[in-house]
Amino acid sequence: MSLRGEPIEQTVVLPDGREVVIWIGVPNDSYIRHRDIETVTVELRTGDAVLATVNSVLEPRQTSEARALAQELAAGLGSGELEPTAGAIEPLTDRVPTPGV
Repeated sequence: MSLRGEPIEQTVVLPDGREVVIWIGVPNDSYIRHRDIETVTVELRTGDAVLATVNSVLEPRQTSEARALAQELAAGLGSGELEPTAGAIEPLTDRVPTPGV
């Protein structure tokens, strides 16, 4: 499977007590067929609000790398090392993480 059909979701609790869902997948676009979209997006959501959205360098087939990225983001957000903002998470989304490391 790919991130088109099975996006990665991971929940983390921030130091201030807010629960944030990390979502990594292929976004919907009403103008482009879903199967033709190659962009993988990382979103941080709390409730119905989107805190941050960043495009990543990942490809839709890189599910294990997306899981590794979600784990890195969760660790940083949960510890307070990363703020739940696009600027804070963007450096992690600009590289392909190595799964299992």
